[in-house]
Amino acid sequence: DLVPALARMSERMARTLRGALSPLLGGAEPQINPMKPMQTDFADFCSEIPRLAANSLFHAGSAPFMTTIEGENVLRLLDRAFGGPGDTPSSLPKEFPLSAELLIERVEHIIATCLALALGGSTGGAIRAVRREAAYANLQAMPDSTQVAGLTFNVVEQGRMPWGISLAFPIETLAQIFAHGEATSRPARPSRGPNLPTQAPFSELPIELTAVLVDMALPLATISTLEVGQILSVPIARSVPLIVGGKPCAYGSIG
Repeated sequence: DLVPALARMSERMARTLRGALSPLLGGAEPQINPMKPMQTDFADFCSEIPRLAANSLFHAGSAPFMTTIEGENVLRLLDRAFGGPGDTPSSLPKEFPLSAELLIERVEHIIATCLALALGGSTGGAIRAVRREAAYANLQAMPDSTQVAGLTFNVVEQGRMPWGISLAFPIETLAQIFAHGEATSRPARPSRGPNLPTQAPFSELPIELTAVLVDMALPLATISTLEVGQILSVPIARSVPLIVGGKPCAYGSIG
């Protein structure tokens, strides 16, 4: 009964993923379609993972499971996060850049939160990501012969290519997380908390920045005698303040 229980849980998790993923997708909630879980071995589950992918090892309490997102889809999300249309480079890198690693970390947090809500807190401990690798073989998540239930969530957005989040749950992990039965109540959506300055709506607000090269006081008598072409000798500070709202927020040098 473990795989059918996973299928029922996936419906609950899909509801929470819709709202949790929307900040990464421009604010619009996508359609999340969970596929029917399939029981197989870990080697077969990994057979279609590309060379570059966001492979993350999680622990639900002490029980392991793995998630994977194709690297091309991660880079599309990253391009959109920086205001692009969602393009990918002509040739994929061997490793993810730091900016992509930060995005993957955020997705890991979303997956952990939504899974915990869908399970009704019956995991026997916090769900957390413990390690990630761009190449799944380096992750060494579990032996190839491990029997797993593979679950994929297809993320569908209007006018864009669908992409997927795949999870591999060892059967022993399912036995632990469903040891106390299934959650019966519909979980509340995860709280997003206060938006960061890098998130909408604040990220789009224009802010006036002023670099103060020179700030000097002159006597009124000197100002009253200024003539066209006169040169004032002024010192240029090595540390030039950048002013926002009348207060310095950073310092830099000229050159």
